[in-house]
Amino acid sequence: MSKVGVIGGGAAGMMAAISAAMNGHEVTILEKNEKLGKKIFITGKGRCNFTNASSVEEHIRNCITNPKFMISSLNRFTPDDVIVLIEGAGVRTKVERGNRAFPSSDHSSDIIKALKYYLDMYNVSIMFNCEVNDIKKDDSKFVVNTKNKNNYSFDSLVVATGGLSYQSTGSTGDGYVFAKALGHTILKQYPSLVPLNCSDEYIKELQGLSLKNVSLSLKQNDKVIYSDNGEMMFTHFGVTGPLILSSSALLAGKDISNVTGHIDLKPALDYTKLDKRILRDFDEFKNKNFANALGKLLPKKLIPVIINKCGIDQYKKVNEITREERSNLVKTIKDLSFTISGLRGYNEAVVTKGGVNVKEINPKTMESKLVPNLYFVGEVLDLDSFTGGFNLQIAWSTGYAAGESISYV
Repeated sequence: MSKVGVIGGGAAGMMAAISAAMNGHEVTILEKNEKLGKKIFITGKGRCNFTNASSVEEHIRNCITNPKFMISSLNRFTPDDVIVLIEGAGVRTKVERGNRAFPSSDHSSDIIKALKYYLDMYNVSIMFNCEVNDIKKDDSKFVVNTKNKNNYSFDSLVVATGGLSYQSTGSTGDGYVFAKALGHTILKQYPSLVPLNCSDEYIKELQGLSLKNVSLSLKQNDKVIYSDNGEMMFTHFGVTGPLILSSSALLAGKDISNVTGHIDLKPALDYTKLDKRILRDFDEFKNKNFANALGKLLPKKLIPVIINKCGIDQYKKVNEITREERSNLVKTIKDLSFTISGLRGYNEAVVTKGGVNVKEINPKTMESKLVPNLYFVGEVLDLDSFTGGFNLQIAWSTGYAAGESISYV
């Protein structure tokens, strides 16, 4: 029986361990924390959007970095396969808007319990509080030295240490150190799927305001570099929410000078239809001040900002507003702009962009092309996707591919 070591008990590590154990290997997980799946536990604000119930092709389209690398493993272990696996452990699941899959309970702990069910079923050993110091290749064996002075010897080794995002969960970049020591190239890392800092004063006035069904575009030197519809939120430092996090993935590690955000507050209405809607509201409130005529159209917190931006006197009677002023109001609602001054750090990033160069990894098996029987899975690799369950699917698919591919040494 071949001995397999898995460094890291997160999503990719647990899946690799399950897959390897299902194929008859003796598997041991070395986990630096006191429990498994600490990052899974906080994913999706504790609800755990564990995959996206869409096609493999859609997952590849949503993979930002190295999408072609993911084709084989995604086809080998699909989003449907993940759902079947989770439900097979007795955890009911549901699919929400955007094909985002969650446990029906809305408790991320249920996903961890499902994975633990299979780890127990296949007798996977788990060593907690077991932080790895270094890895050495000794003839055909991998010798893993740990901080608790225990050494482990394995025939095959899977590195599933994660990246640098949410470092409180144990993702502190250890895997990059191990990979480099074993001869691999490490590409520079950046926080991704992260909130954005903004320099506009009005942003602070909107702190806590959430917007739904809006359209967001990012432009750099007037060229659109990102555009999508969805949800976002204003904070004391800038903007966050699903739209913002996804847009940040295209900014990570890039020059962000002259990047501006543009919010269409009413994307379902073109200029003409929005103007007609405003005219109807103005007719209803024709004897009121302008500031009191926007309550049906905009959230209360947003009204002072829109008034200031469009340049209409808030005390002006609605029936005195000119066509030109109304046109400015329409333009402001259709294009509320802000200036991006930076990206937030790793403690607020969902994933890490960069990592182990996938050119040195076999995309079918996740085995190193440089070191036989060494595998890399999940976020430690230079792979990342947009929000919506796509990044966890990378963990499941790469983990499964590695575990299934490990040979009997």
